Amino acid sequence: MKFVFGRQDWNTLRRGQEKCYLLTNEKGGYSCLTMIGSSARQEQVLLMASVKAPNNWVQMVSNVEELIHREGKTVSLLSQEYVGYAHNQEGFRHLQGFEVNPFPHWTYQVQGFRLEKTILLAHGGNQVALDYVLHNGGEEPVVVDLKPWLRMTPKGEMPKIGEKGNVTVSEIHRHGQKLYFACDGELLLEGETWQEDLYFQDDAKDDRSAVGKAFSDHRFRYRLEKGETRRVSLIYSTEPVTASVETLRREELKRQKDLQDQAGITSALGRQLVRAADQFVVDRESTGGKTIIAGYPFFGDWGRDTMIALLGCGIAAGRKADCESIFRTFMAYVHQGLMPNMFPEGDKPPMYNTVDASLLFIYALHAYYEEFKDLDFVREALPVMAEILHWYQKGTDFHIRMDEDGLLEAGGGFEQVTWMDVRIGDVLPTPRHGKPVEINAYWYNALMTMAHFERLLEGEDRAKDYENLAGRVKKSFLEKFWNGEKGCLYDVVSGNPYDAQVRPNQIWAVSLPFGMLDPQREKQVVRKVFEELYTPYGLRSLSPKDPEFKPFYGGSLWDRDTAYHQGTVWAFPLGAYYLAYLKVHGFTAKAAAAVMADLSMLEGTLQEGCIGQIAEIFDGLAPTVSKGCFAQAWSVGELLRALKAAEEILRKQTAEALAEKEV
Repeated sequence: MKFVFGRQDWNTLRRGQEKCYLLTNEKGGYSCLTMIGSSARQEQVLLMASVKAPNNWVQMVSNVEELIHREGKTVSLLSQEYVGYAHNQEGFRHLQGFEVNPFPHWTYQVQGFRLEKTILLAHGGNQVALDYVLHNGGEEPVVVDLKPWLRMTPKGEMPKIGEKGNVTVSEIHRHGQKLYFACDGELLLEGETWQEDLYFQDDAKDDRSAVGKAFSDHRFRYRLEKGETRRVSLIYSTEPVTASVETLRREELKRQKDLQDQAGITSALGRQLVRAADQFVVDRESTGGKTIIAGYPFFGDWGRDTMIALLGCGIAAGRKADCESIFRTFMAYVHQGLMPNMFPEGDKPPMYNTVDASLLFIYALHAYYEEFKDLDFVREALPVMAEILHWYQKGTDFHIRMDEDGLLEAGGGFEQVTWMDVRIGDVLPTPRHGKPVEINAYWYNALMTMAHFERLLEGEDRAKDYENLAGRVKKSFLEKFWNGEKGCLYDVVSGNPYDAQVRPNQIWAVSLPFGMLDPQREKQVVRKVFEELYTPYGLRSLSPKDPEFKPFYGGSLWDRDTAYHQGTVWAFPLGAYYLAYLKVHGFTAKAAAAVMADLSMLEGTLQEGCIGQIAEIFDGLAPTVSKGCFAQAWSVGELLRALKAAEEILRKQTAEALAEKEV
């Protein structure tokens, strides 16, 4: 999709900072600035390198300032907010247009001089390229300087005045970091200058550190005569520069088209979601395989997020080899039936505080088989699945165990084991210890999936054992989870008052391949979720009718975390809602068309926040502005697979209609 914006979108600096672009490089590194080219967060920089994939981040290049010298005057095209607002740089006053298609592209004009800029990021390396077209339409010569502003410090830190650095004709050394550059302009080395008191308004809104700085010690100069047009480029990289800008552009355009074609999705929205999904699939150096970044700009790769996101970002996108790499990475780290929630960095051990990652692994394997029909890989993974189910029955860490009724219970004390897992000191705003509804839906689904795979692999006796246990789980689930008063499912069975809160977790009891509810109750759950939780951008984490509902997400860490799962809208459960909707309506073409119509409303949020991406969360009462991570893997992945499911139903109907017509 092509996203185009005009001067009405940045009539003030603050408005111009409402949207940003995102380019990623498969290593976890990225480039991200606002649509006016400024930084509204510390993490928004021209080059955030990942020096060890996927999340050992170093802020290399903060920005590049373009300075136009003509007729004795200098005009800066840089935009940036500063503490106190008195010294804001407002280069956006000269910005005529901005678009993303798929690279961010700006057009500036200063009287008769025009500057066009495109930013590209090399796939597979920490290399950012700025591609310029300079045109002097005036009567007098024009001198253009490209002045980089650097940080060269780990993410979350700022450079310090007085630190020693060195610039040569092609390298910069500072703070233990090395940065290479290539430019066809005249290199001018100069004394160090500083940008101090940079102000990051989005960090300030979230009560994060909101002040930063950057330094510059060189620039590149061009002189253009009357009527002259010149194409120039500037590249910064953590490795010696070898590829040209045109090579980077050509290779990246082809790579993205191939990914979109591979997914087999034809709609413009779907192909954009495939492109968005690609930005999360990255390398993990410590395991030598692939993983999925949970969200930009804050998160690394987590077990639960990876397994949910993999359903769309990997399987629905047709990325078979990447799926297998991710599966094998997690399979290698299974411990007493648990898969890592967080991978080790350096010598640190993995963290296993998640009850759902292992069950979601089995769910994802079922989806993998349905998409790719690779029984050999299922056979490879079967022992790991059996180990998971064994330990969940026997009991493992974090109070995860099968109760005598066959249902799973998990969590104790201050443990956080489901996705609603916020902890603030000694406070759990959304305690879900006991028997969570989605965990038991995953549990039944895992048992039935295992029985299905055993039967495919000729393990008939073992298949019957799993089915018998699943039957016991189903009987207990139907007895204990149905809330007849509200016509939906309890969120948790724990004997606490909050068990009956209306939350989105019940939707997975309908959307999973193997469900326990009869068709009528499935329809009731979908209806209840639609009535109290549905919004076009996601599902509310708590019904607005609940006295604990919080309509707004923002402010201090305490305010944010106490609202996180108390009404805040989450995008990713919307995918399960649409899949459940298709199911209860018989997977008809009419239902698929309705889902496609609803999904089309996502085009609004694709143009808000991070352009072309879907955010983590939105406010509960009025979900209009993206919040949390501006690009979230499971948000994109879940909506991508729902769209693909609807699209395939419509495609099948069209094919059947054509076949009947020919007959």
